[in-house]
Amino acid sequence: MSDHEVLIAAKQLVKRYGDFTAVNAIDFQVRKGESFGFLGPNGAGKSTTMRIIAATLTRTSGEITILGKDPEKFGPEIKAHLGVVPQTDNLDNALTVEENLYIYGRYFGLSKKFIAPKIDELLDFAQLTEKRSVKVETLSGGMKRRLTIARALVSEPEILMLDEPTTGLDPQARHILWDRLFRLKEQGVTLLITTHYMDEAEQLCDRLMVMDKGSIMAEDSPAGLIKNYSTREVLEVRFGSDRNAVIAPALNEMCDRIEVLPDRILMYADDGEVLLHELGEKGLHPLTSLVRRSSLEDVFLRLTGRTLVD
Repeated sequence: MSDHEVLIAAKQLVKRYGDFTAVNAIDFQVRKGESFGFLGPNGAGKSTTMRIIAATLTRTSGEITILGKDPEKFGPEIKAHLGVVPQTDNLDNALTVEENLYIYGRYFGLSKKFIAPKIDELLDFAQLTEKRSVKVETLSGGMKRRLTIARALVSEPEILMLDEPTTGLDPQARHILWDRLFRLKEQGVTLLITTHYMDEAEQLCDRLMVMDKGSIMAEDSPAGLIKNYSTREVLEVRFGSDRNAVIAPALNEMCDRIEVLPDRILMYADDGEVLLHELGEKGLHPLTSLVRRSSLEDVFLRLTGRTLVD
């Protein structure tokens, strides 16, 4: 990797609040034009790292550069090249869609001559052209999210930072938003994404950094994480909540590893159907069974010991 390809570089980055270490000596790099994801539960250090990158939070120790500059020395210069999409939409509900974009552009010091055609371009991008004169308070959640992203693009940032971009959206709205983000990536915009959704991380991100308790547990492409930290297939079986724990020791001898959850047992193997057949031969007949391919959720479970990113 040549230096000119690296937009963000962190080395032994630390952030402490008193005795609590939010970010624990992490190293990572983000290349120009890639979609880089931070995956982890609340308290993992994702948002803290994003705030340091956004030059809104100072680090305790370590090094970090964004676009070759230290954010603590060149914060305003760095912010001029960033687009930030917060987890909670902070649009002005009393203004129209167009007015929100216009005022944000003027805040960045952009000329009226530049902003006018830019608004048309962004409304088309966000599929909100027909809503340009409508007040924001009347928009659906998905429309507000697309407008928030469009607003972050007014200044034509090199890096777009998205904190939980589809939280609270229905499946259709999520897929529309994914399409908009794919288009940005095709245009060369670098995306930084935090998410709780495993399918979103797998769909949107070229590389993922799995964090827990301030540390990096693993970093790779979604496919690489699945290959390195899980088996090819997973057999999910349910014997009943009162029997799962009793049967689990016998199952542990039949496959690479198991995870005993409150409602089911996950059995990891290269061939789930063969494993299911072997269960029957041993006289073990689950109430329900499901064979599926291994996923990022299985990786997350192995690395953090958690089934839900809460």
